[in-house]
Amino acid sequence: AYPDFSLEGQIALVTGAARGLGRAISLALANAGADVALGLRRAEDAEDLAAEITAMGRRSMRVQMDVLDQAQITSAVDAIVESLGRIDILVNNAGLGPPETPVEDATEQDFDLTFDLNVKGLFFTSQAVGRVMIGQGSGKIVNLSSQAGFIALPGEAIYCASKAAVSHLTKCLAVEWGGHGINVNAVAPSIIDTPANRGAMPDADPSKWVSPAQLADVISFLASDRASAIHGAVIPVVGLS
Repeated sequence: AYPDFSLEGQIALVTGAARGLGRAISLALANAGADVALGLRRAEDAEDLAAEITAMGRRSMRVQMDVLDQAQITSAVDAIVESLGRIDILVNNAGLGPPETPVEDATEQDFDLTFDLNVKGLFFTSQAVGRVMIGQGSGKIVNLSSQAGFIALPGEAIYCASKAAVSHLTKCLAVEWGGHGINVNAVAPSIIDTPANRGAMPDADPSKWVSPAQLADVISFLASDRASAIHGAVIPVVGLS
């Protein structure tokens, strides 16, 4: 049979969905046929995104889900299952990078916030959704790692370490949950073409970067049944740079 990357009938949850990459991922999943729950730090955000998904003929719902708050993670997952019936796809997109800082000047505050969001939040979101998927006997989880998890970038030791943790945690979850029919993978992009990155690197050539749509395409593939043989992988998405 020829490949069919449809997500028709699937229920997806995207964390950090309000803007930028999270928005692009949500729209790509909806375009492929999924209904999309938008995990938001403020539930009143992303009204336009929810409307755009609905206009595609998909269901959408906005949920209060600051992944720094485990109670919000639990209540959001419960609300999605109650409203949409199940969760077939989780994209752990929520994350941040602290300002570029030499190690000798790094602060505990930056370290804690970065690891709390990028690693701890991802872990406990995966745990809550994983319990649902174990009950279903199936699911797809895609984590957002980074090339920074493989290479050392000056001034970004905290961010690099957090993304290395995401990459290895992806493999750990895969080992534990493969027997439950749950595929767990990650994407590791290089520089993504966002307004923030363009502002931070005004002299760079963004045509060599990865666009949000390009990364969202890879995530949509990993969320599809056609990626059922890919498990515990951290896939570089590095553009032409």
